[in-house]
Formats: sequence, structure tokens, C-alpha cells
Amino acid sequence: MDEATFQKKLGELVKEIEALPEGERDRLRQLASETKQRHEQIKKSMSGLQESIDFLRLSIKYLLFDLEATRRENGYLRKMLEQDPGKDRDS
Repeated sequence: MDEATFQKKLGELVKEIEALPEGERDRLRQLASETKQRHEQIKKSMSGLQESIDFLRLSIKYLLFDLEATRRENGYLRKMLEQDPGKDRDS
């Protein structure tokens, strides 16, 4: 359910609560208020989770880039050692 639909349904519920006898309204108003607060908490949590996932994806991309660069450097250094294997050992 998207945000607009939730707010519309909650508004309809509050209108229906207001049409009830006074004795039943308070408890239902409280439940509607708690529902709205929980919905806001869930939205905050989902937003935080999405930010964490986005950060994790970016971190993984940087790590993969670094890994590939390290592999290229390693290959380059191995080639240098294979081309002149004894040069540094005699010094």
C-alpha cells in the first residue's frame, strides 16, 4: 500500500470513528493514533535500511574496483619478476 492510499484509508477510519457513540470513540482514536505512529516508524526504518543498502552497494563497487586494480598490479609485478628473475637477488 502506498503512502497516499494509507493516508486516505486512515482518514476514512477517523471519520467513521467520529460517527460512533462517545464511549467507543476514545479507544478507537487511540488505536488510530498508534497505527499512524507505527506507520511513521516503519517508514523511517525503511528509509534507513534503503540508505544502508545504497551505502553497502557503493562500498562493494569500490572494493571490486580495488580488487581488480590489485590483480592488475600483481600481474604486472609478476611479469617484471619473470622477465628478470635474478636481478634483485644478487644485489
